[in-house]
Amino acid sequence: MVSLRFPFSFSQPSNLPHTATRSFAVAVTAAAAAATASVAGIAVYHNQKHPLVQNALNCLFSNQSSSHFWASLSFAENSSATVVESKTGTSFPSVLGGSRKLLGIGLRKKSVLGLKNIDVYAFGVYADHDDVKKILSEKYGNMSVAELKENNKLNEDLMEADVCMTVRLQIIYNKLSIRSVRSAFEESVGSRLQKFGGSDNKELLQKFTSQFKDEYKIPKGSVIELSKERGHVLWTTIDGKEVGSIQSKLLCRSLLDLYIGEEPFDRKAKEDIELNLSSLIQK
Repeated sequence: MVSLRFPFSFSQPSNLPHTATRSFAVAVTAAAAAATASVAGIAVYHNQKHPLVQNALNCLFSNQSSSHFWASLSFAENSSATVVESKTGTSFPSVLGGSRKLLGIGLRKKSVLGLKNIDVYAFGVYADHDDVKKILSEKYGNMSVAELKENNKLNEDLMEADVCMTVRLQIIYNKLSIRSVRSAFEESVGSRLQKFGGSDNKELLQKFTSQFKDEYKIPKGSVIELSKERGHVLWTTIDGKEVGSIQSKLLCRSLLDLYIGEEPFDRKAKEDIELNLSSLIQK
């Protein structure tokens, strides 16, 4: 029987790598005063309706598969800058809370009756710059970016460490219900809790998923933020409203594993996150 509320089920992510490349576009804006011909600023955005901008981007990033997100990191100091997920046009702030830098963005897709994929939400993964430098640089600071990229322990240490992070979900599918979100987390987070903590974690899972009450509406454009705060406390907000907090290192670890673990929702996003985390450590 097919649910009319949300006509697909949330299954575990595929191990197959993504073949489609998602890019972050960077356009350079010239100053208004033509006499000076100086660069006035840089805006991070994507707009296919501007052929001049697109041509410039093609020249900048052709044959450079990883350079798209390197560029965005260099603009992260500008808290007003945004980065756009190119397929859906979803915008993400490059900085949250003054110090949490955007490491990568991706898409959560689901199959509808095995026939086609639907974009459910876009997500951005953020990490506190100061925490990364303080906690991870001691172990990894002397490694080159290339060495860090090949180090399988870096992501593990990031998830285990007391580093403040945020996963920002921005809803794309306009028929998504909070009940479906709750059910999806029961499956995905539940499987990770069992993986990392054994089978006796039903109470912890229920405490987390019960935060997504039926009274909350999440139309297209709604924002859910899952933030790991100091002491491994997971705060959940829906459209800016705090709906609950849970102190659990296991829960924080399990949630982050969905996005940067061995079997992430978006493998290309994980690659961007690893690349930019390495750059952040080296700054």
